[in-house]
Amino acid sequence: MSDADAAFVFGTRPEFIKIAPVLAACERRGLSTYVVHTGQHYSASLDDVFFEQLDIPEPDVNLGVGSGDHGAQTGAMLEGVERHLRGLEPNVVLVQGDTNSTLAGALAATKLGLEVAHVEAGLRSFDRDMPEEINRVVVDHVADYLFAPTNDVATNLRKEGISADRITVTGNTIVDAVRENRAVAARTSTVLADLGVTAGEFALLTAHRAETVDDSGSFAAVLEGVSVAAEQLGLPVVYPVHPRARDRLESFELEVPDGIRLVEPLDFFDFLRLEDAAALAFTDSGGVQEETCILGTPCVTLRYGTERPETAYVGANCIAGHDPADIIAAAITMRGKDGAWDVPFGDGNAASRILDALVFQEAQRALGHAE
Repeated sequence: MSDADAAFVFGTRPEFIKIAPVLAACERRGLSTYVVHTGQHYSASLDDVFFEQLDIPEPDVNLGVGSGDHGAQTGAMLEGVERHLRGLEPNVVLVQGDTNSTLAGALAATKLGLEVAHVEAGLRSFDRDMPEEINRVVVDHVADYLFAPTNDVATNLRKEGISADRITVTGNTIVDAVRENRAVAARTSTVLADLGVTAGEFALLTAHRAETVDDSGSFAAVLEGVSVAAEQLGLPVVYPVHPRARDRLESFELEVPDGIRLVEPLDFFDFLRLEDAAALAFTDSGGVQEETCILGTPCVTLRYGTERPETAYVGANCIAGHDPADIIAAAITMRGKDGAWDVPFGDGNAASRILDALVFQEAQRALGHAE
């Protein structure tokens, strides 16, 4: 097995999107890469097209772990990642975000004595009931390089005692990804025509998190709030339904209100086009909060907190929770926004800054050893 300048471990579609600009930057600089796909998210119909649309190189290995309980899933990933990284000796192992794939990649690399870089470090919801929050904290404290998207999240890291020389504020690679692909999606996607909706005249809904859909009362309240809000605003709702959410709808025997239209999960370009064209987005996804902020689409977050508070600070997002009355009020407020806020996640050059920081810090360490 040959050595690599950088190994990447990822396994979910949000990770594909955010790591793609870093892989592209490696290619531009002639750096060799080794890609481990854990298979945390996997379907042939969606994964293949995500890799194609984002121009991600074919993974060197796909562990095919799939879904499962946290312990079993993370354990299988940890074993598989360690097996494939052992003997590879990359200069650095990059992980992104807050998934079980992120945690497994960081732990496996650290146990092998490899340096770990965490892309999108420092995010905090301050809610330890979220499995993702545990993953973020653990990965940040084992990583050697922490790439924080904003100054605010870099402050979170320093408050936890992480030394400043491990932290670099780079911006968020989602800005790179959205700006690189927005025009392509607008030009190539036919999703608006396929769904029979007009830009600026529909709302987009995503809801899949455990705290939203695993409780029948919460899920029903969210659907009611979104439906009534959209009806008052005269907007039909498009809901690309996550398999987890579809399963809960069926098991809870929940009736989806007439104004909400369920559609199958979408590829990257189609979903990006929907986000860009929607008059309003309702979501419990952190990634959608970021993407709509970048695109100028007002957002209502169906949670009681967020690890992306910058979106609310600039006026792009309103945190509503699950109560229908609060969802309706937030939707009416956000419908009046014109999208003219400052994007808080950088200028679209995060991937280059990440590689610049890795090269600089590696050179500094080499100099220190020479002295």
